[in-house]
Amino acid sequence: MEGPFKYIREGNGKASRVIRMGTRKSQLARIQTDSVAGTLKQLYPDVRLEIVAMSTIGDKILDTALSKIGEKSLFTKELENALERNEVDIVVHSLKDLPTSLPPGFTIGAILERENPHDAVVLHPKNAGLTLDSLPEKSVIGTSSLRRAAQLKKRFPQLEFENIRGNLNTRLKKLDEKDDYAAIILAAAGLKRMGWESRISQVLGPEDCMYAVGQGALAVEVRAQDKDILEMVSVLHHPDTVLRCISERAFLKQLEGGCSVPVAVHTEVKGSMLYLTGAVYSLDGADCLKDTMQTCVELDNKVNESTQRSANVGVTACNISSSALEAAEKLGLDLANVLLNKGAKDILTTARKLNDAR
Repeated sequence: MEGPFKYIREGNGKASRVIRMGTRKSQLARIQTDSVAGTLKQLYPDVRLEIVAMSTIGDKILDTALSKIGEKSLFTKELENALERNEVDIVVHSLKDLPTSLPPGFTIGAILERENPHDAVVLHPKNAGLTLDSLPEKSVIGTSSLRRAAQLKKRFPQLEFENIRGNLNTRLKKLDEKDDYAAIILAAAGLKRMGWESRISQVLGPEDCMYAVGQGALAVEVRAQDKDILEMVSVLHHPDTVLRCISERAFLKQLEGGCSVPVAVHTEVKGSMLYLTGAVYSLDGADCLKDTMQTCVELDNKVNESTQRSANVGVTACNISSSALEAAEKLGLDLANVLLNKGAKDILTTARKLNDAR
């Protein structure tokens, strides 16, 4: 495939361009970045890819709940700083780590096909064969997410929930080597990408636990003015995933939510219809506002080829119908406004204050 960028002639006469890919140092982040690099290499065999790994605030502070650190870009700031200084050309993120408002000059140039977005239960080996329903009363479940804890407290009031931090490897080690937790809750997508699918005892459906905005999807962030890079990575966009995630991000942005408040979503594309369910919870799960809306997102062929097109909640997708993108964004806004009119702001404000006071 011919690349949309300038080539550099090397000593052997072969033309190539070096693209530097920024990523976090964790094993999962490297696996995710390597998978994106592999796809790009297949599409653009003449491009030379270099991976630059670095640590972020979220990787360094491991003894505090994410929701307590109060930093909106825990896993992204250092990577974006490198992007701004032209030390890397693209950055691969888990989309759920990216704030709904990106810093000026950056955009999400690609959202890849979503892995299973649901949460999964990983049991302590001594509890093999059980489920959250069958675990003994007062069993302690580890989770670093207010969203997961709020929903699961409501659904499984007989269980207790405590914070657990660290990357996937660290959390699994804490589970297996100590008796502190009967089980932990992790994203199914991360476990699958790490090759640890066999550790999944139970996948939680939306009736038990709806997922985080963007969960299970990988995003490629670029400098908005780098039109050649933007064009290069745009072929990675998965249209259904893009539409689902734009509606989810618009929903969260309108609610002014983040990792410090329990906000959850569930999306589906069926034919030309996009369905979005969204909910906000109190920290204990007792108060909940939830609703579902849908819109038509027919992917017509009237694609705006211009890379000047404005981003939808930080996502630039020039190869997807602008009317579908706008409909997806409006769906998220409209659903958020429905919940806000029912009192969502009070629930979120209280949740924020209680979390800050902990």
